[in-house]
Amino acid sequence: MSNEFLKTELSKIMSNSSWAFPLNHAMGAAYVLAHYKGENLKIFDMTKGSAMCDFNVIATAQNPMQARGMTDELARQFRAIGTEVKSYEGYNSADWILIDTGDVIIHVFQENTRGAYDLDHVFEDYPQAKIPDEFYFSGASAPKTEDSLKGFF
Repeated sequence: MSNEFLKTELSKIMSNSSWAFPLNHAMGAAYVLAHYKGENLKIFDMTKGSAMCDFNVIATAQNPMQARGMTDELARQFRAIGTEVKSYEGYNSADWILIDTGDVIIHVFQENTRGAYDLDHVFEDYPQAKIPDEFYFSGASAPKTEDSLKGFF
C-alpha cells in the first residue's frame, strides 16, 4: 500500500532547489524517518572525507517493529521515485538496520545499539546538515507557548 501523502511530500523535497543531489535524498530519508517518529535524527555530510557515500543519515527507533516499519516505508518511497536501494543489512534483528542507496547510507538504530556503536562520535568531525523542524511529525502543529492554548478549552 502506498502512502500518497509521503509520496507527495518526498517529491517536493526531491525537487527542492536548495538541496542538490544527493543532499535531497538525505533530506528525503530524514523526512520519512521523522514522519515515522524516528528520534535524534542527524545527517552527516561526508562529501569531503569519505569515498563510501556522500551522506550518512542516523535515526533511533523505539523498538524493532518501528525500525522495520521506518525502513520498509523508506525503501518503498525511494523505489517509487526511482532511487535504487542497493542493500539492506540487519533487518531481521532490527538493532541496527542499514540501507544503502549508494550516495546516502541510512542507519536506523535501537537506542542501546546506537550508543554501543556511537556513530555520532565517529562522524563528529563531519558537518551536519540542518533538518527543518517542519519535517518532524509534530513540528508544524505543536503549540509554541501556553498562550497559544488560551481559549482552546
